[in-house]
Amino acid sequence: MSRPDLPDEPHVLSAQELQLLGDFLYAETGMMFGEAKRYYIDRRLAERMAETGLSTFAAYFAHLRASPAETEQLINRFTVNETYFYREQHQLRCLGRDLLPEIVASRGPGDKVRIWSVPCSTGEEAYSIALWLLENWRMVDAYHVEIVGSDIDTRVLRAARAGRYGERALSRLPEDVRRAYFEPVGQDRWRLIDDLLESVTFTSANLVDAASMAANGRFDVIFCRNVLIYFDDVSRRLAAHNLFDRLNPGGFICLGHSESMMRITDRFRLRRFQDAIVYQRPAGPADG
Repeated sequence: MSRPDLPDEPHVLSAQELQLLGDFLYAETGMMFGEAKRYYIDRRLAERMAETGLSTFAAYFAHLRASPAETEQLINRFTVNETYFYREQHQLRCLGRDLLPEIVASRGPGDKVRIWSVPCSTGEEAYSIALWLLENWRMVDAYHVEIVGSDIDTRVLRAARAGRYGERALSRLPEDVRRAYFEPVGQDRWRLIDDLLESVTFTSANLVDAASMAANGRFDVIFCRNVLIYFDDVSRRLAAHNLFDRLNPGGFICLGHSESMMRITDRFRLRRFQDAIVYQRPAGPADG
C-alpha cells in the first residue's frame, strides 16, 4: 500500500484545536503536547488526516473521539522510540551483580523471577536483559526468569516480536554476542535467533492506566527509562503510583539517568549500588 501524499504544508492547528488535541493526547497517554511541539504535532496530524481521508480538523477529531482504533493509530505516531541494545549498561551490571542476588536470596531453585521493560519500544531493551543475563549471570539457569516488554505503541510491539534490527541498534553489542544470538537477514539487517525471540513476551501497557498495568501482574525488577521526562507532575505521580503497585515488595525499579523517583514520590526507597542508583519498593510489615 502506498503512503498517501501529504500537502507541502500541513494543516496548521489553531490555538483552540491544538488545545483540544493536546488535552486528548494527555488524557490518553499522560504526555504533554503543546505549542513547543507544534511543528511535530502538525506533521503527524497531517499524516493521519491524509490516511483517513478527512480534510478538516473538526471531522478528524470527531472520528478520533469515536474510534479506539484511530486513537491507537494516532498515539503510535506521537510516541518516541529511540533505543539500542545494551543501552545504559551500568544498570545491566547492577541487575546481575546486586539486584537479582538480593531478590533470589529468599527463593529456591526453579522459582520465578519477573523482569519488566516498560515502555519497551522496538524490543532492544527487553532482549538486552535476556542477552546480558545469559552472558553474565551465572545463576540464570537456576531460576525461571520471565522477561516482559510492554508499550503503549502497538506498532513498535509488532516490530519487537519480529526481532529484526539494523546496524545502529546492534552497534554496542560485542561481536561474539552478535554472532551467537543474531543471524543476517539482508544487507545490514539482523534477526534474533528463535530461542531469544521466545525468551521475551510482549504486551500492551499504558503507564497512566492502572488497569492496563495491573493486567501484567507484579514484577521483581522494572526498567522504566527515559519516559517520565515527557510527563507533567500529575502524570509522573500517577505513573509512579502504578509502577509501585506493579512491584513485588522488595522489588526494584531502574529509571533513566536524568530521572529521579525522589522528586516524584516518597513511596520508594533509594538504593545506591556500585554500578547504579535504583529505587526499591520497601518490604513493610504488611507486605511480608
